[in-house]
Amino acid sequence: MEGLPPNTMPQILPEAGALPLGDPVGEMPEEDIEALMEEMDYLPGHFHLDLNLNFEPGSRAPFRGRDMKLQRESLRTELEFETGPLQYAVRNLLGVFTFYLEELEQARDLFLQVTQEAPDNLNAWANLAYVYDQLGLEQEGAQCTETLSGLMGLEAEEEGTADGDLKLRAARCLAEQGYASAFDVGFVSESDQVQKLTAGIALYDKGLAYGQKKIPLEEKRSWYFTMATLFIRLDGILLTQGVEEQKRLVPFNRTLRLLREVVKSSSPHHRALAWCYLGMLLERKDTFSTTPMGVHDCGYSGTDPLDCFGKAIEIAKDHAPILNRLAKIFHFLGKQDMAIGICNMALDILPDPELNWQAYCTRAKIHTKAYLRDLERAKAGLGGLPDRNHLTVAKDDLEEVVKVCPGLKTYLDIGQVYYYMGVDAVKELLAVDESALNKALVFFAKAMESDMGETLPEIQLLRGKCLRIKGEEPNAVECFKRAIELDESGSRHTEGFRCLLETLLALLGQARLSASELGREVDLWVRKAEGKYPAERVRQELQRVYRSHTAEVVALSKAMVAQGRLQLLRLLFDSMGDTRRKPRLGERSLSF
Repeated sequence: MEGLPPNTMPQILPEAGALPLGDPVGEMPEEDIEALMEEMDYLPGHFHLDLNLNFEPGSRAPFRGRDMKLQRESLRTELEFETGPLQYAVRNLLGVFTFYLEELEQARDLFLQVTQEAPDNLNAWANLAYVYDQLGLEQEGAQCTETLSGLMGLEAEEEGTADGDLKLRAARCLAEQGYASAFDVGFVSESDQVQKLTAGIALYDKGLAYGQKKIPLEEKRSWYFTMATLFIRLDGILLTQGVEEQKRLVPFNRTLRLLREVVKSSSPHHRALAWCYLGMLLERKDTFSTTPMGVHDCGYSGTDPLDCFGKAIEIAKDHAPILNRLAKIFHFLGKQDMAIGICNMALDILPDPELNWQAYCTRAKIHTKAYLRDLERAKAGLGGLPDRNHLTVAKDDLEEVVKVCPGLKTYLDIGQVYYYMGVDAVKELLAVDESALNKALVFFAKAMESDMGETLPEIQLLRGKCLRIKGEEPNAVECFKRAIELDESGSRHTEGFRCLLETLLALLGQARLSASELGREVDLWVRKAEGKYPAERVRQELQRVYRSHTAEVVALSKAMVAQGRLQLLRLLFDSMGDTRRKPRLGERSLSF
C-alpha cells in the first residue's frame, strides 16, 4: 500500500545548494538545467506532463474547447467535496484548464491563490512560473522559480530544511500530478486512456514511496480513494475489451485493499463512495472464473454487494450532495429504483431546486432514460407502449430547475423531454402534440445560445427530429448533417446518419429531390460516415434504412448505377445481405 519498499525508493532530491545561483534574476544556463533534470526523478508543475491536454489536439478545436469546459465544470463540482490538501490538486488542475481555454489572467490568479494558501505547494509555483513566462513577465516568473528551488531544497539557504518536509512536498507534488490523469481529455482510443490511467496510478505510487510515514493518515486515504477510482475505471475498460482475467486480477485485488482503507476515512464523502465502489467490485467478482483472493484477504468473503450499497446510503443519509453523487453512480450501474429512492432522500433533506437542482436533474434523467428504453423495446416488438408518465415526471422536475438554474444542460434535457411528448410512442413518425414540439425547439434554441451549444451533436440531432416530424424535411436534413459533422471520430452514435438517410429518402418519395441528387448526397455522406464511424455501425444503419425504406432504396440503387457509383452500390448491397447482427437497443443517451 505504501508503494515501493524503502530500500528501492529512488534518491531524487539533489543535495541542498546543488542549484547554481546564476544571475540576479535566477536564470540558469541551459546545460545546467538539463543536468539538473537528469538528476531528478520528478519535476513540479502540470504543463510538462504526458497528458493529451498538453499536446496538439487529436480532435478538432471546437471539440477540445468543449471537452475542456465540461471537465472544468466537473472539477468545480469536485471542489465542493474537498477541503483538505486534495483541494490543491483540484485547484491546480482548474488553473491548467483555464490556461488552455486562453484565460491566462484567470489561470494566473488561480495558481497565485494556491501559493498564498499553501506556500509550499510545488506544482502551484511551477505552474505560476510557466504562466508568467507566457504572459511575458520574466521577472515574476524568475522569482517563482527561485521560490520553487528553495522549497525543493535546491538553494543554499534551505540547507536547514528537514528532509521529511522535502519528501512530503515532493510526495504531494506527485500525487497532484497523478490526480490530473483522471481528468485528461482527447483520448484517441481506449488504449490511450488505459495508458493515461496507468501513468496516473504510477505517479501516486511514486508519491507514496516518497512520503512514506510523513503523509498524514487522512490525506493518504484521500490518495487511496483517487487511486481506487483510477483502478476501477481501468478495470471497466479491460472488462469491456475482454482482456484475460489474469491481467485484471492483481489491480482488482489491490483496489479492494485500497478501498478497505478508505472506508475508515473521517470524510463521509470518501467513506460513502468507498462502500459504493466496494459493492461494484463485489458484483464484478463474478466476472472471474474463481473469486479473487483479495475478496478473502480483505474480509469480504460472503459480503453481499447490497450490504455495501446500504452502508454507503446510511453514511450519506444526512448529506444531500453525497446522496446526489450516489444517485448518479447507481443510475450509471442501471440500478434505477435505488437511484430514484436516493434522489427522493436528497430532496427530503433539501427540497429547494435552487440549492438542490442536481437531485431534480438526476431524477428527470432516470425517468427519461426509462422511457427511451421502453420506446426502443416497443419499436423492436419486444414490449408494449412505453409509460408516458415517465415524461410527465421528468418534465415537472426540469420545469422546477429551469426556473432557478437555466443553462445548457437543463435546456437540452427539457427540450428532449418535450420532443418525446410531442411524437407518437410507437415509431416517432407522427406529431401528437404540436405545442410540445415547438417548446422543444425553443429550448434547443436557448441551449445553442451558450458558448458550448454549437458544439453538441445531441442538440442538432434532436432539432432535426423535431423539424422532420413538423414536415420541414430540408431544415431537418441540415441539422442531421451538422450532427454528423460534430460527432467525434470513432463515435458509435450513428443515429444522426440514419436519420439523414431516412429524411433524404423521404424527400425522394415526396418528389422534392431527384434520384440523381439523392445519389450524390448519399454518396457524399456515406463516405463521411465511413471516415467517422466504425464500419460495423455504418453497415447496421444501412440495413435499418433498407428495411424501412425498401422502395426508395431500390430507386436509389438504380440512380447509382446510372451515375457509376458502383462502390457505394456494392456497400449498400453488402449491407442489405448482412443480417447476422442486429443493432443494439438504446444506442445513444441524449442527456449528457
